[in-house]
Amino acid sequence: MNDRDRLPTLFLSHGSPMLAVEDSPAGRFLDTLAKAFPRPRAIVVASAHFVADRPMLGSHAQPHTVHDFGGFPEPLYQIQYPAPGLPDLAGELAGRLAQAGYAAKVRPGHGLDHGVWVPLRRMYPAADIPVVPLSVNPMADAAHHFAVGQALAGLRDDGVLVVGSGGFVHNLGDLDWKHRDAPLAPWAAEFSQWMHGRLAERDWPGLIGWQEHAPHAHHAHPTTEHLMPLFVALGAAGNVPNVEVLHRSHELGSLALDAFAFR
Repeated sequence: MNDRDRLPTLFLSHGSPMLAVEDSPAGRFLDTLAKAFPRPRAIVVASAHFVADRPMLGSHAQPHTVHDFGGFPEPLYQIQYPAPGLPDLAGELAGRLAQAGYAAKVRPGHGLDHGVWVPLRRMYPAADIPVVPLSVNPMADAAHHFAVGQALAGLRDDGVLVVGSGGFVHNLGDLDWKHRDAPLAPWAAEFSQWMHGRLAERDWPGLIGWQEHAPHAHHAHPTTEHLMPLFVALGAAGNVPNVEVLHRSHELGSLALDAFAFR
């Protein structure tokens, strides 16, 4: 099978919830992304906004849309993304993770947070592909999340798209809220370039050690939950995948919205 005929795994930066409705470079990129690979039978999304102390999988057959944010225009809270769930797949993935040594659980009542529905609404606006949310653990490191992804390797050959939804540079306390198009801050650019370098060289040990080695690591991610989905997606791609930079843009001076495919 030609690699272009297989599903990749993806890391997507979802940025502000306004990405769901605003015209922006990142939004326009997401609008066309689904045309770049086959239509999946289901989607698993490791979201920065689904946080748990162990791998958890949403298993609701009809998950509700969660508006887990505040201070945005009222129409944003009216958006629904009525994609079905897939309880059987959630249970299967919990079993895979248990075999890999994780105390994985399913969460029957779990909905779709904005880390899930914001990018998917742009990619698959019909909301007709089943979605299974997967948690991240901010108390665990990149190696943990890479291993979680490895336990899910092979899903892309079974028609399941694995997406890590987070943020490439994500420090909400250092955003320039008054200037959406402000240039990328030097510290954010240095961190981003270091990460791009490790990914381009497929230097997984260096990448996994990002907190110790990347410039401005703590400044770029004061908390780590928005970067951990990248490692889930990378692990789920299988052994030594190729890395494709799909998109680079930023907003508000330092909110980097980079996206990658792993094949």
